[in-house]
Amino acid sequence: MADMTLDTKGLNCPLPILKAKKAMKDVPQNGTLEVLTTDPGAVDDFAAFCKATGYKLMSQSEADGVYTFVIKNTA
Repeated sequence: MADMTLDTKGLNCPLPILKAKKAMKDVPQNGTLEVLTTDPGAVDDFAAFCKATGYKLMSQSEADGVYTFVIKNTA
């Protein structure tokens, strides 16, 4: 269970990443953010986002066209 959930379904790149970046400021150290999106490009985007920021991509999955990412605040 994530500490916070961000629903960005219906938004396209780069909005899911930008909203996640902003939301991560409110996630406590070692806390997690769950991001929901329908943008298939988010798979590559969130991998690159975590690599660039130092956050840890804990999991990613897809079900019925909704991509779910869980990101840990390790910064």
